[in-house]
Amino acid sequence: MMPPKGREHCQGLPPDILSDLHDNVIDVILMCLPCKDAVRTSVLSRKWKYHWCRLAKWKFDESLWSTQKDKLYPTVKFRKSVYQLLTHHEGPITKFKLDITYLKECPKIDNFLYFLSRKDIQHLVLHLPQKKDELYKLPSSIFICSQLRHLNIHYCSIHHHPSACEGFDSLVRLELCRVMISSELLGHLISHCPLLEKLVLKIAKTLNVTEINAPMLRSFEFTGSVSSIRLKNVPLLAKVSLICENSSMEAEKFDYAKFFQSCSALEHLFLNFRYGQFFADEAPTRLPFYLNRVKHLHLSHVELKESYTRSCALCLIRSFPHLEYLKIEVYNEADSGIQESLELERFSDVTFNHLREVEIISFRGTTLEMQLIKILLAKSPVLVKMYINPAILIDTGSEILAELVSFQRASPEAEIDVEYYGKLELNRVETNVDRVV
Repeated sequence: MMPPKGREHCQGLPPDILSDLHDNVIDVILMCLPCKDAVRTSVLSRKWKYHWCRLAKWKFDESLWSTQKDKLYPTVKFRKSVYQLLTHHEGPITKFKLDITYLKECPKIDNFLYFLSRKDIQHLVLHLPQKKDELYKLPSSIFICSQLRHLNIHYCSIHHHPSACEGFDSLVRLELCRVMISSELLGHLISHCPLLEKLVLKIAKTLNVTEINAPMLRSFEFTGSVSSIRLKNVPLLAKVSLICENSSMEAEKFDYAKFFQSCSALEHLFLNFRYGQFFADEAPTRLPFYLNRVKHLHLSHVELKESYTRSCALCLIRSFPHLEYLKIEVYNEADSGIQESLELERFSDVTFNHLREVEIISFRGTTLEMQLIKILLAKSPVLVKMYINPAILIDTGSEILAELVSFQRASPEAEIDVEYYGKLELNRVETNVDRVV
């Protein structure tokens, strides 16, 4: 039997605590639950019975297929869940995520997309099954979702005539990952999104010359294979990331001078040098113009021993006079003993007056790496930190560290911080090395 005090305490409680919760509290609880559990809350009380029907944010993912039977017949379970949502839901659905990348087949979503278009969908994420041989063909009903502001699609093919692609008047962010689409349709789609601010492309097939016409675009990320990218009417573009996955980029078609000249507002730039053929001939000493707004530059897969790659990297560094942060991921297997060098005299006309932080990743202590560091230290009067991340534990650590410390620093505030060794200071190299060993 319950003690008297406990009985009195229970008698003093409200008859239905769950029913006394505010609607916004119930909404928060429901949105933290998997969709099938959110539906099950209808048995908790009269107030909760149809509350799930008014949720504006939904997510269908692997939690929907909890039993082995569900996984054997995934499309059946999907149809049942969609039917339940179609027949009971009231009000708008502003955000919906469908994550079914693990399924062996993709259920038909044509009617469901049409349903979402009538629910004023604004944020739509479609992560469809990963199939190497055949991607799901995205239905044209996607283009009638006129209220969309964010669209994220993974693993599908988009094969529609440009005339059937009306675009999205309200779209702010577009992400296409491992999507098959033609250059013509992609360019048409982008040009018909007048408010587009962020564009992320990870394309599954090689594209021809692709035009980006987006007057409100502020961020552009591209990963894939393309012969050339033409920027047109991108006056606000401040962040660019280019990662080419093979050698499809053709320098004769991809005029980097024109590409960068179109980016007058550029502030952040990431380039992967592994396959990029940036200039048709030899790389110039610098671009024929300065990009004065670029503050962050990240160069990946830079093979300093390759004269072409080295020249391209130095050309870009020279062309950004207001650079504040520089990150270089070097790609060198060993010091090949090449005779070429980066003498300071060749940089007599260059001073990095705004450079405050430098990162050198995968450092091995090769001759060219050491020369590059020497130049950056000598030509950066406001440098605060030089961070060096070694690729391996350097065999001749004390010699390399001693040489790094001996380099002239234009900035009295400059610190050299080598991972595993700590900060390097004049006359304190042996102390740092001894501490690690």
